[in-house]
Amino acid sequence: MPRYGISIDVTRCTGCYACFLACKDEFVGNDYLPVAAAQPSEGPAWLRIEELTHGTGTKVKVDYTTVMCQHCQDAPCIKPEFGDAVYRRADGIVIIDPVKAKGNKKIAESCPYGAIQWNETAQLAQKCNMCAQMIDAGERTTRCVETCPTQAMVFGDMDDPKSAVSLAIAEKAGKYESLNPEFGAKPTVQYFGLPRPFIAGEVILADKQGECASGAKVTLNAKAGAKSAVTTTDFLGDFEFKNLAAGAEYTLLAECEGYKAKQIAVRVDASLNVGEIVLDPK
Repeated sequence: MPRYGISIDVTRCTGCYACFLACKDEFVGNDYLPVAAAQPSEGPAWLRIEELTHGTGTKVKVDYTTVMCQHCQDAPCIKPEFGDAVYRRADGIVIIDPVKAKGNKKIAESCPYGAIQWNETAQLAQKCNMCAQMIDAGERTTRCVETCPTQAMVFGDMDDPKSAVSLAIAEKAGKYESLNPEFGAKPTVQYFGLPRPFIAGEVILADKQGECASGAKVTLNAKAGAKSAVTTTDFLGDFEFKNLAAGAEYTLLAECEGYKAKQIAVRVDASLNVGEIVLDPK
């Protein structure tokens, strides 16, 4: 029996909303009993795109994170008090029974990811069902995955090492992770490149205004815990350090042959643009 899951490469998502629209197209006005009742045309969707703009000045990034039901192995929505209104199938897909869950708003309130929506008109808690009706009909993917133009989303059998999703995760071995692991829900949706703070800036040579300090060495040293990281400035004199721990303290050391090194202390509470680091000649 397969165990279905989805991998999402956040770095490839452009925020085009193709997945969102595909979900709407599949479910709005369409009942797929017994695995789903129709999604309302208005109101909360079963899939959302979280947009994060971080950084300042000329060093700004925009990341898009797709969030839907995580089809958790320890799903918080599967509770004895709900009876069999919410259940996990043998293939790992978590289903809200559209008949047995009728009128139980507590089901919608049970998800820490906010992935279960309350359909006021139908008096029903609803969510992504990983297109179970398509899988049951012999399809090999979901609507959101098949419409993603950048292939940021991949679907397949998590237990089959040759499946598309397993190959995608293996390609970046050890770098995929769960969303909000502190919830302890063990999601089967896995993410690569979840947004984290960065430090960026540029190196300027005091006696060569107007010229870019290409190839200058910049070292990032953490005051505690992490190893040092080293990079060199690009042809514009810019540098960047990605995937940093929020709240951590660092020192930046900028060096260039023939110039005095300069060190600055920084704290990363959010993505940070340190601006120009000006090096004086020796």
